[in-house]
Amino acid sequence: MVKVSQHTLTQSEKQRSLILWFDEVNITDVPLVGGKNASLGEMIQQLTPQGVRVPGGFATTAYAYRYFIQSAGLEPKLRELLSDLDIEDVKNLQLRGKKARSLLMHTPFPVELRQAIATAYLKLCQHYNTDTDVAVRSSATAEDLPDASFAGQQETYLNVVGVEGVLAACHRCFASIFTDRAISYRHTKGFDHFTIALAVGIQKMVRSDLATSGVMFSIDTESGFKDAALITAAYGLGENVVQGTINPDEYYVFKPTLKAGFSPIIHKKLGSKKLKMIYDDGSKFTKNVAVPTTEQNKFALSDTEILQLAQWASLIEDHYTQTHGTYSPMDIEWAKDGITNQLFIVQARPETVQSQKQENLLRSYHIIKPEKPPHSLVTGRAVGTAISQGKIKLILDVSKIHQFQTGDVLVTDRTDPDWEPIMKRASAIVTNSGGRTCHAAIIARELAVPAIVGCGNATEILKTGQEVTVSCAEGDEGKVYHGLLPFQIKETPLENLPRTRTKILMNVGNPQEAFSLSAIPNDGVGLARTEFIIANQIQIHPMALIHYHNLKDEFVKTKINQITALYDHKPQYFVDKLAQGIGRIAAGFYPKPVIVRLSDFKSNEYANLLGGKQFEPEEENPMLGWRGAARYYDPGYQEAFALECQSIKRVRDQMGLTNVIPMIPFCRTPDEGRLVLAEMAKNHLKQGVNHLQVYVMCELPNNVIMAEEFAEIFDGFSIGSNDLTQLTLGIDRDSALVARLFDERSQGVKRMVKMAIEAAKKHNRKIGICGQAPSDYPEFAQFLVEQGIDSISLNPDSVLKTMLEVAKVEQNM
Repeated sequence: MVKVSQHTLTQSEKQRSLILWFDEVNITDVPLVGGKNASLGEMIQQLTPQGVRVPGGFATTAYAYRYFIQSAGLEPKLRELLSDLDIEDVKNLQLRGKKARSLLMHTPFPVELRQAIATAYLKLCQHYNTDTDVAVRSSATAEDLPDASFAGQQETYLNVVGVEGVLAACHRCFASIFTDRAISYRHTKGFDHFTIALAVGIQKMVRSDLATSGVMFSIDTESGFKDAALITAAYGLGENVVQGTINPDEYYVFKPTLKAGFSPIIHKKLGSKKLKMIYDDGSKFTKNVAVPTTEQNKFALSDTEILQLAQWASLIEDHYTQTHGTYSPMDIEWAKDGITNQLFIVQARPETVQSQKQENLLRSYHIIKPEKPPHSLVTGRAVGTAISQGKIKLILDVSKIHQFQTGDVLVTDRTDPDWEPIMKRASAIVTNSGGRTCHAAIIARELAVPAIVGCGNATEILKTGQEVTVSCAEGDEGKVYHGLLPFQIKETPLENLPRTRTKILMNVGNPQEAFSLSAIPNDGVGLARTEFIIANQIQIHPMALIHYHNLKDEFVKTKINQITALYDHKPQYFVDKLAQGIGRIAAGFYPKPVIVRLSDFKSNEYANLLGGKQFEPEEENPMLGWRGAARYYDPGYQEAFALECQSIKRVRDQMGLTNVIPMIPFCRTPDEGRLVLAEMAKNHLKQGVNHLQVYVMCELPNNVIMAEEFAEIFDGFSIGSNDLTQLTLGIDRDSALVARLFDERSQGVKRMVKMAIEAAKKHNRKIGICGQAPSDYPEFAQFLVEQGIDSISLNPDSVLKTMLEVAKVEQNM
């Protein structure tokens, strides 16, 4: 990189420089060049040698800004302008901001500053090419702090070319220190308007207008889960992703096994990506154009690129953590150059929300749902995990924000920094567009306001004055419900929780909740239900995918083709989705054990999956029919079971999540168990290879009676108290007529449980329970502990309560 001077500058020289090259500054120079520029310099110096690519450039300094203000005598005029500022009065704020910006824009730069910027830009052109295209970004000296991001407060200009163009963009950046949102933000955060200076970064553009770009976080933005990198991607320049103009693709990568050389992409979600920002050859720098449907329906990044970006996110996070001496998750902007096909990092700043959260307090929100589940009016991407309520205020134009009242639910197409003066007064925010790294999402997190972004049609469905409940507490999908639904907030201090000899595990069905649930103290997952993933995320019968071309129902065939549009080979859709669902749960609790029960639908439930009716028999009593293990080696289902095996193998071997333990449900005899293990081995899941253990459900009387024989075949047991109670007492648990007789605490069921535990112990096999009983009945949990059970797996909302009960029992024993 060409420098202004060829010798290393002293700190004194830096402080008196009008411009500094990125490779002359580092993270300690935030007061000189602002957070963005200091971070770029830090990465160029420290991380470029490790393979992280960062475009070069230079920055005007805080000294340059202050020289401009002082030489023109602007400070007294600005102080007078802001003397009666009232940020709660939107019109007052807008008028003061407009006058302050006008004052700066109508004051010419000093000659020395113009010359310094021009000379540096021409040297940049010598290094790259004549009329180098640059990004011109504002960088305040108080931004990118761990507790204040200042995200988007000042201006950015892309595709700026020529000396005059760069000078004009720098001038506008200087004036943008007094945008309405910047004034409001500084006031809210307690920063003095006149102690903060404005630096400007002038950086070689990455030609992502010809490729892709996006934002990534080295932490999960919603749950604060530290081991996953979240990457968003769309076509064209990155402003659309940052501003929330479009709904980008989303990817999660699990960092610990990535660092060990595996390929743990545990989540991929296709975004609509309807627009892309490209260079404009007219009077404007950039413009938005429509993305062809064929491109919208493809992922913007290859798996190789996803993994490369995640590796860089890990490197950047590790470097800043080491530099700061404390954990430092990062918010990073990336871009791909469409000419060279290389990836670049164009910005990195501290993540400012999850890193500041109190770790020893668990806060959870729950809607108290009536008997009839409420209907959601609109859905989108949940931001945060809270629930809020209020009256809708639909505002489509920022010029109307003065109509907003404190406590309203803001509904709009999207937000940008001009909306911030009212965002902090909203009880919740709902937008049509945007992903979880857009402006609305970032500011909502920082303000601790629940938000739902990317709803698509919120401004059409929701009406001003309507009372709604906004829920971000039900996984990745946020929901807006009609009316003011009752909800509760639970706060649980996590200090001094007892650790028990009996392992306390958790039942987890929804992969979207895995990261947040992992924050509850636990020893792993005792039951991960593949049925939830198949029914909710895959939705298609596996045999319908395998025999797609032979489907008889044309409507079903068309629907499957729509859902699996990304896949020429339809069965691969099932493998990918199931592997990502299992992988996300396994990642959330890694390296603790995650016991994954293989599919246990009944034939009537399988028939309800798309395409299922063609492949399922009609049974008089599906509960006791073709389910669980009986399917896996049957010619009518073998091919489908092979897909489940492929998914488990991918999670363990490719993602590196060897904490996954597959479990066989409804295995009627030891011989059947051997047939299933042989089928698994045929599909490259051989017991003992790569430390693979296989457990069996203990849910049939025969599992108990022949427990010692089952113990010779399997590595462990998990008692399914629901089915065991049903089959011991001879009660159909789906029948309301005999429901009163269904009780896991009956003496017969307890004797069965006692026998199973004794047999497992005799053969040195692990045994736990994953049924409902210990979640519902503390006395049943006590009974299990007294029998010496190894683990109890509970519904998430019962974990802490039961942990305390178990600790008491163990203490008394």
